[in-house]
Amino acid sequence: MNDFKRYLVTSALPYANGLKHIGHLAGAYIPADIYVRYLRAQKRDVVFVCGSDEHGTAIPIQATKEHTTPRAIIDKYHEAMKQDFADLNISFDIYHRTSDPLHHETAQEFFTYLHERNELETKETEQFYDEATKTFLADRYIKGTCPNCGSDRAFGDQCENCGRSLSPDELINPVSTLSGQPPVKRKTTHWYLPLDRHEEFLRQWILEQHKDDWRPTVVGQCKSWIEGGLQPRAVTRDLDWGIKVPLKDAEGKVLYVWFDAPIGYISATRQWAMDNKRDWKPYWYEKDTKLVHFIGKDNIVFHCIIFPVMLKLHGNILPENVPANEFLNLEGDKMSTSRNWKLEMRDYINDFVKQENGGGQCVDMLRYYLTQIAPETKDSEFTWKGFQDAVNSELVSIFGNFVNRTFVLMHKLCGGKVPPFHNDIIDDTDKQLITDIASAKEKIESLIEQYKFREALYEVIDLSRKGNQYMQKKEPWILAKKLAENPAVQQQIDNSLHLCLQLTANLAIFIHPFLPSTAHTMLHMMKVVEKMLDWDNAGKMKLLSVGYSLREPRLLFRKIEDTEIAAQVEKLKAGLVKATTENTPTEATDNAPAPVKETIQFDDFAKIDLRVATITAAGKVPKADKLLQLEVDLGFEKRTIVSGIALHFAPEDIIGQQVVIVANLAPRKMRGIESNGMILMAEDKDGKLRFVSPAEAVASGSGVS
Repeated sequence: MNDFKRYLVTSALPYANGLKHIGHLAGAYIPADIYVRYLRAQKRDVVFVCGSDEHGTAIPIQATKEHTTPRAIIDKYHEAMKQDFADLNISFDIYHRTSDPLHHETAQEFFTYLHERNELETKETEQFYDEATKTFLADRYIKGTCPNCGSDRAFGDQCENCGRSLSPDELINPVSTLSGQPPVKRKTTHWYLPLDRHEEFLRQWILEQHKDDWRPTVVGQCKSWIEGGLQPRAVTRDLDWGIKVPLKDAEGKVLYVWFDAPIGYISATRQWAMDNKRDWKPYWYEKDTKLVHFIGKDNIVFHCIIFPVMLKLHGNILPENVPANEFLNLEGDKMSTSRNWKLEMRDYINDFVKQENGGGQCVDMLRYYLTQIAPETKDSEFTWKGFQDAVNSELVSIFGNFVNRTFVLMHKLCGGKVPPFHNDIIDDTDKQLITDIASAKEKIESLIEQYKFREALYEVIDLSRKGNQYMQKKEPWILAKKLAENPAVQQQIDNSLHLCLQLTANLAIFIHPFLPSTAHTMLHMMKVVEKMLDWDNAGKMKLLSVGYSLREPRLLFRKIEDTEIAAQVEKLKAGLVKATTENTPTEATDNAPAPVKETIQFDDFAKIDLRVATITAAGKVPKADKLLQLEVDLGFEKRTIVSGIALHFAPEDIIGQQVVIVANLAPRKMRGIESNGMILMAEDKDGKLRFVSPAEAVASGSGVS
């Protein structure tokens, strides 16, 4: 690590087409922020860049949804995302944007450089074209069935369900998202990056040079691409929205977003250098610069294959590591914007951070839990109960408890000052704590440098746990009761609290990259300046001077109450119900809709328990033309439900159908049969009933909200 003179750290540029959820935060932003704060504590020359990705088809698609212009969309979400990152203490040196003229200039210069050196190829190919709108369709404007998982939520570049990268030709039954019509093929000319020319370079660089220090997921995905045979990749598109291709014969063409977006790291660095009167070029051209990309696994191919080839051809340095994270799921299911199954950063900020005085405590609680469950090697899951347990059982009961006890006892037994340390009575328990503090520094820095942030954070919490164990062995509050008869025990009290205070100072240093607000609260309590957080001070036992007065303790963290967790779970379920209702296909009708029923309060709605059930048996109820007797499987139990749908469905046709039921409706007898629940149905313009069902199969008993 010491071989590098400077560090350039990037986080994936988020699309400026909507607010981002905590899965993004856990994947690319908190890990990068931890790493950068650690490097800064070591006094490294480090620049942390990011910015909004404001081109590509996602932007005009969102503009259409919101009945506005692409420019209005990017202006809206750029500022919103920038503020959310700031509110969650993500410490970018610059948060730039790809709509900035400097980025357009940088990207066009990059393209021109490659074009003039014949590093790009031109090809006339047939591409999908929407005859109804007279538009060549970019990948994202084509939707169909995924050939890998069978989901109908697949686009021409990627399947939203399984995450597999796709091409439009692979889709089954493709249609245009603009008109809903099947597209046709038409000829068009584009520029391509011939990745096939660089297979040997990529094989040597990734599969040999970095096979041991890059994450297995990253190497494995790259290996699959390389051994599958690389193909030329288009770097231009037929679109109105984007960076114009800087050639005379390229009318109506823009740079492909995955060519343009990574160059945003370079343009952001240029802007940072201009703002700070620095030279940007060493960060992208000098071999003593360490470049690290923090991304999610869906961006691996772009950051490990396509962009490195571009950088190599352009004469830039290559990334030393690309610590891509897996996906973060939410309460047993994948996060999905379309299904409203997500926890946006803005939601957490509004519900927790802005409800606190200052908000730093709640920011750190989220940062802690997301780091603790970070999907570094496999997909992980955020649950509100897990969040509560992590905060209450670890931050409050272990870390916060140790610091609070130390300060309370110091004020009570040592007059609010750092007591002296008496070397002549040091014992093995004291020596062990001193050794633990010194070894913690080595463990934590080694783990951070290997991008193992979960393990590094565990070591910090474990050190505070050892502090609690040490205090329990020493029992200074018990010793205090013996002072009247034996004043000499004051020295034992002094030693135990002196070491606990030095440990507290070290904990502030160790926790700072992870929980910066917590570290600064601890600095305030200790009445010391920020310089104490320098990594050189870690492991030392004389950080707080003997006789120095310290402030009264503050509670570093508060407990998360059961009512808060219940409210968040219900809010999540309510959002899913809303999305299900809004996304249910409807047909135009001249009939006036039924009037909205009387307004109810959220608490009334929250009482409803909606569950997914699978119909396992169905039969007609004797002497009742409209009723079917259904047996449904809720996963944890089977029930009988009587439903008035016999005129719309034949019993044999609905076996295996997944439905949404009200699971906590009071039982009711119908025709002598006890019905335990109610099936939700929708009625179309012709009066035909349709099941309200999940868009894809889920486990029976899954909650709906």
